[in-house]
Amino acid sequence: MVKVAVLQVKLYAPWVHSLKEKRMVAKSLLAKLRNKFQVSAAEVEEQDVHQTLVIGVAAIVPHSAQADSLMDAMVQFIEENTEAQIVDEEREIR
Repeated sequence: MVKVAVLQVKLYAPWVHSLKEKRMVAKSLLAKLRNKFQVSAAEVEEQDVHQTLVIGVAAIVPHSAQADSLMDAMVQFIEENTEAQIVDEEREIR
């Protein structure tokens, strides 16, 4: 049976001073995630808070083990591709 991996990552970007600047950071990171992992990704919460970015990612996977490794890889990719600090992460496999 097919599984859905759902990942939500909350990031803190202290250098961001406007929503326009935040959108540029979010747009770049989301495009990189979509291109590298072939997943659905969007900014899901805190859209009006300058220095907080919450990204939601969903992917269809064949089994739970692959879901775990995919989510690990995405978190590592986010750490490597933005200066923002990960402050929280939630994972779910449905």
